Amino acid sequence: MIWTGILIAFCVVGAFAYYMQLKNGLSVTAMRDYVSWGIYISNFVFFVAISLVGSLITAVFRLANVKWSTPLTRIAEIIAVSAIFFASLIIIVDMGRPERLFNLFVYGRLQSPIMWDVIVITTYFFISLLLLFFPLLPDLKILISSKEVLGKSFSKLYRFLGSFWKGTRLQDKLNKRAVNILCIIIIPVAFCIHTVTSWLFATTYRPGWDSTNFGAYFISGAFLVGAGGVLVAMYVFRKVYALEKYITTLHFDKMGRIVVLLALLYLYFNVNEYLVPAFKMKKSEEAHLTGLFTGEYAPLFWFAILAGMIIPIFILIFKRGRNPLPAFIAGILVVVGAWFKRFLIVTPTLLHPFLPMTDVPESYKHYFPSWQEWAIAMGSLAGALLVITFFARIFPIIPIQETINEQHETGNK
Repeated sequence: MIWTGILIAFCVVGAFAYYMQLKNGLSVTAMRDYVSWGIYISNFVFFVAISLVGSLITAVFRLANVKWSTPLTRIAEIIAVSAIFFASLIIIVDMGRPERLFNLFVYGRLQSPIMWDVIVITTYFFISLLLLFFPLLPDLKILISSKEVLGKSFSKLYRFLGSFWKGTRLQDKLNKRAVNILCIIIIPVAFCIHTVTSWLFATTYRPGWDSTNFGAYFISGAFLVGAGGVLVAMYVFRKVYALEKYITTLHFDKMGRIVVLLALLYLYFNVNEYLVPAFKMKKSEEAHLTGLFTGEYAPLFWFAILAGMIIPIFILIFKRGRNPLPAFIAGILVVVGAWFKRFLIVTPTLLHPFLPMTDVPESYKHYFPSWQEWAIAMGSLAGALLVITFFARIFPIIPIQETINEQHETGNK
């Protein structure tokens, strides 16, 4: 109850800050002509990145017939759905005037990468929603039959969502086929969403954003933060709902190994991202890289590298580090480091354009978010956590029917 109250309080403060922004315009933010994106787009990229966890855990593992991931699929999908939903909302916030969204559908052009982003985000959201709903149907039948235990209000909701599900062999066959088709579709869509997001940056003429490495750099980072988010959620749900029997140390061991692999992969692309520009050291990129390595943003940059990749690797590479508590700490480091990494992708680059800043106010040369920006950003993060919290309290966070079937198959063997 306290946790929910804290999240609601953050959301209310964020909603009030957004009301002030609507009333007074984007002048309440610290964004100016150069840093025209700021913390809002950092949050957008973070949400888009962490949403990739749905395609990793649900689609890739399911198609690869990885049985141990079954208890984690619903956790991954609800993270994906809530994250991509708030990614869409934060874009509307960044627009300043939300009514302009209508123009995108009326006057949108396929030549624009922004249009590609809208299409692929919408597609990914609905596929993720279906991947969350279809495996939930057999569980709804179990929940409907338990109405005496769960109460009338929840029973009505379950009946509304799943009364058509009778659990026949034909329905089960169609459901499995639909889930498999969605798993196949969502993988290229997931790659597209992160590639298109990287194109949005790459088509903007700025130092550091025109790298041919950018698409793979975004995708590898998204896989890492998504896996880190699952580690955190696994530990929290395991503790809060006493799920030690279903989310075991084996799951932390397996996910820990995956996070190490993904962290090494993302570290490799980070080296690629900075090594080549540093080797060439063109004038505009020199200022950008100096600001990251030794300048104004150096503390954040090295924190993001160490906390988001290197320290988690050193924790999780050892077997003891893949126990629940150290794995949880490593997951938090990955997620926090990933958020700051997205901030660093956006802000320092905008402050170092190819054409030098001349005859502009001093405030244009620096950026630190206003309290309204912080409130809206924190409110959106709290909103995503609130959606996950409400879902976990209304629906089973562990797939009941799939777990029963898996245990039955294991017992027969």
